[in-house]
Amino acid sequence: MALIQTFEKEGNLLFKYRGQFPIILFLIAIPFVNATDYFTITEANEKIYTLISFALSFLGFLIRFYTIGTTPKGTSGRNTKQQVADVLNSTGIYSMLRHPLYLGNYLIWIGIASYVFSFLFIIIISLVFWLYYERIMFAEERFLENKFGDEYLNWSNKIPAFIPRISNFTPSNIPFSFITVLRREYSGVLACVLGFCFVEVLKNNKMGQELFSDKMVYVLGITLVLSFVLRTLKRKTKLLTEENRS
Repeated sequence: MALIQTFEKEGNLLFKYRGQFPIILFLIAIPFVNATDYFTITEANEKIYTLISFALSFLGFLIRFYTIGTTPKGTSGRNTKQQVADVLNSTGIYSMLRHPLYLGNYLIWIGIASYVFSFLFIIIISLVFWLYYERIMFAEERFLENKFGDEYLNWSNKIPAFIPRISNFTPSNIPFSFITVLRREYSGVLACVLGFCFVEVLKNNKMGQELFSDKMVYVLGITLVLSFVLRTLKRKTKLLTEENRS
């Protein structure tokens, strides 16, 4: 099998299981937390590191929210069985980069990785993320090239894959939908909160502190309740249903 076909086959396989990437992050985090001496980190530095971690994940969600809230039906879905694209997105955030959702994912998970307070862990997660998602992006682009032909090639040749080119920005003709964001992103927010809580529990265990702080229980509890409510509304009602939205 030619290398290009191998990359595409691997990418399509990883595409189906891309939602399991956080599990890799969680497993790799355990030895790095155990190897980090948190007692030598000053309170001031701990606050700075924590703020940076939260800010990175928050920025990642802002990118995902804007992307999902301004894209039409048939694109940027949570489909896992196969690639789907009824139209080619080329405005809004897609006028600045080709894979905004994956950029958002990277920032979200690198924020959690930063919360471990290990620079080596951040580097390793970045490398794992790139190796994992490089194949997925390759497979997606092959699919889009085969489906849209020159239209895709002309667009992709002018737009970076992962690093935004802000000067290229063209406003989207699709109005932003907060309802779409609520319908599609609650599970991602919950996963992120669980990620931060997981690292916090590991750190508390390492330092011999109470595993579950009151603040952690409060934040996790609210997130779980909101996720359950949104999931119920999505499956049992039409309150979060919108025409021509994924």
